[in-house]
Amino acid sequence: DSRGGGINAMSGIPGTAVVQVTNLSSAVSSEQMRTLFGFLGDIEELRLYPPDNAPLSFSSKVCYIKYRDPSSVGVAQHLTNTVFIDRALIVVPCAEGECNPLGSNK
Repeated sequence: DSRGGGINAMSGIPGTAVVQVTNLSSAVSSEQMRTLFGFLGDIEELRLYPPDNAPLSFSSKVCYIKYRDPSSVGVAQHLTNTVFIDRALIVVPCAEGECNPLGSNK
């Protein structure tokens, strides 16, 4: 069982199950992100900013993905520099509550 609560060897952040994906094309949808990153593990929560139905257009988007299993974070990081639509993705681990809105009650 790999859920010993140890430090994720890839990320160096203890037990985080969240990744931040940046440098996303403005054309990307949350459904596309769920499909792409869903291959790497069970997604508990996914948030894309600005959301699909945003009234304004933005030059880029950012996505936060929370996996059920923290080991998926290390796998997801391998998608860094993968060109998706027209940009190279940047995938970094996030300590929950630090750089992401997932699970926050604010």
